[in-house]
Amino acid sequence: MTDTPSASSLIIGGAASSPRAPLPTLPPLALYIHIPWCVRKCPYCDFNSHTASPVLPEQEYVDALLADLDQDLHAVYGRQISSIFFGGGTPSLFSAEALGRLLKGVEQRIPFAHDIEITLEANPGTFEQEKFVAYRKLGINRLSIGIQSFQQQKLEALGRIHNGDEAVRAAGMARQAGFDNFNLDLMHGLPDQSLDDALSDLRQAIELKPTHISWYQLTLEPNTVFWNQPPVLPEDDTLWDIQEAGQALLAAHGYAQYEVSAYAQPGRPARHNLNYWSFGDFIGIGAGAHGKLSHPDGRIVRTWKTRLPKDYLNPAKSFQAGEKALTNDEMPFEFLMNALRLTAGVESHLYPERTGLPLESLAEHRREAEQSGLMQVEPSRLAATERGQLFLNDLLQKFLS
Repeated sequence: MTDTPSASSLIIGGAASSPRAPLPTLPPLALYIHIPWCVRKCPYCDFNSHTASPVLPEQEYVDALLADLDQDLHAVYGRQISSIFFGGGTPSLFSAEALGRLLKGVEQRIPFAHDIEITLEANPGTFEQEKFVAYRKLGINRLSIGIQSFQQQKLEALGRIHNGDEAVRAAGMARQAGFDNFNLDLMHGLPDQSLDDALSDLRQAIELKPTHISWYQLTLEPNTVFWNQPPVLPEDDTLWDIQEAGQALLAAHGYAQYEVSAYAQPGRPARHNLNYWSFGDFIGIGAGAHGKLSHPDGRIVRTWKTRLPKDYLNPAKSFQAGEKALTNDEMPFEFLMNALRLTAGVESHLYPERTGLPLESLAEHRREAEQSGLMQVEPSRLAATERGQLFLNDLLQKFLS
């Protein structure tokens, strides 16, 4: 663990910083649960996912998740959970019985907010109507369905296990199972994808009437098959045309962009993800899960769990692989790399409330970002301009000490 230095020794933007104040109130608390298994590892995926064996260790993994949570409880005593997100991997590989036992165990340990949002990631190739009806009865009230494309050639290039017809049916089955709030994940900038291809995928997604669409560009990440064997991707001009036309199409059908790659119908943004982007707190349990917790004295600690499932399930090994207390130097970047992803940014007062640092500590770098046309000149908000959203990495670099 990295110890937080004394306030008198901290530097921000070349000037001595003010002491970090105790947080007036703790931010909302969410829970992320990682299920690391997939039917097959996709060639573009850099998430902590592993090909599933014919029989998953559901019982053992649920036991481990609850034991993992027990070790984090001391840091969240007296708080309640506002949202839960089952991510992966493919969480829908787990039975309703296993997820039900897990949710019951979590609620026995931490109270749920009365309007809690509980999201489960699922892939079309894992959809079974009976199973998803059972998920809904457990209190899971939002699905995030990994479509990526409806076109067979593109799905094969991405290594997906479903076809376009299964993707369409999955959305219908979700609604029939009682889910009136669901997201479709869709990629653009796929191998050999044209503007017409990309817009065809978007039109099909819109026709299925999800409440939320995550629409993001394929990127080649290290430690993936695509990184080592890169496919032929569209030229930059085509990518730009896809981005502009796709955003216009989504807006025309009532999907407002509220984050770099997130579009929602009115009142339907992903509450769990909004908590991340507004520097809220979250417990992370499961193989490779990350967490971030604030403490009343002003300490903010990031944690990460043992990555490999076999190690996570090994009683001789610790669930937690490491932790780090954020220093004052790191706080501007840590806060803004989340907040500036939101198209509207966040209200300025959220920075001192969530970090314990004065807003004035951002002033020098903020002026530079505003003069560069990357950040809005708006005292009451911290928000990127349209140009700043396009060049977000360049904007964030200005807040690195």
